[in-house]
Amino acid sequence: MDKAIRNDIYEQAVKWVLEAGTIIRDEMNAPLSIETKSNPNDLVTVLDKRIEAYFVQKIKEKYSNHFIIGEEGYGDSVTSLDGTVWIIDPIDGTMNFVHQKRNFAISVGIYQDGIGEIGIIYDVMSDILYHAKRGEGAYKNEQELPQLKSNVKLTNAIIGMNHFWLCENRLVDEKTMQEFVRKVRGTRTYGSAALEFAYTAEGIEDGYLSLRLSPWDVAAGIVIVNEVGGVTTDIAGNEVNMLEKSSILACNPILKDDLIAFIQSGRK
Repeated sequence: MDKAIRNDIYEQAVKWVLEAGTIIRDEMNAPLSIETKSNPNDLVTVLDKRIEAYFVQKIKEKYSNHFIIGEEGYGDSVTSLDGTVWIIDPIDGTMNFVHQKRNFAISVGIYQDGIGEIGIIYDVMSDILYHAKRGEGAYKNEQELPQLKSNVKLTNAIIGMNHFWLCENRLVDEKTMQEFVRKVRGTRTYGSAALEFAYTAEGIEDGYLSLRLSPWDVAAGIVIVNEVGGVTTDIAGNEVNMLEKSSILACNPILKDDLIAFIQSGRK
């Protein structure tokens, strides 16, 4: 993507993300219509839908030839990442949004012919913007994030993961993952994949594991993590398919092989 074009898209995207954050803060305490999707814990609110519709309207008005993948279905029916594709989660961490009124984020990843060019993750309630353009570093607000540490070991690593790893699942033996939790220094779960990616890029987590995420959960985070020298794969070490749900490993590259080996030792 031409640098001038990318800068224009980036500036527009940041403006819209911050405006969307204002809408959420202004309306989050109003009565919300809450629905479930795939299961009782998969929530969606009227604000999720409104914010995604807001992005779709803005993008289509400004960039009519761009495509949109959105969690709530207001985007396009996309079968490839050819051209410019916006991958949007209007509220990542909806359960946190509903129950806690914090620990959720707006996530916008912009890809050109399958390459992540722009990543934006906005922690709405903390007013913290994580953002990156390919090849230009990653930032937390105006502060550039340093490259990830080169002296991390699994035994002193903090890993983001949810409790589903420790219960019976179809991918990895739960006893292996219980052993994993005992081996690392600590684990954390924040209930928002976007924020877990942001924290991995910031270096306050050394990695993030998830059993099954959609493209809108990870698109922005992959760009940001890349810019600090991190890596993102599925839990077998394969490239992430940005058009399908996938297991996810985002981490400091020093830990990648050890993390994958540990997980694969428990594969069913």
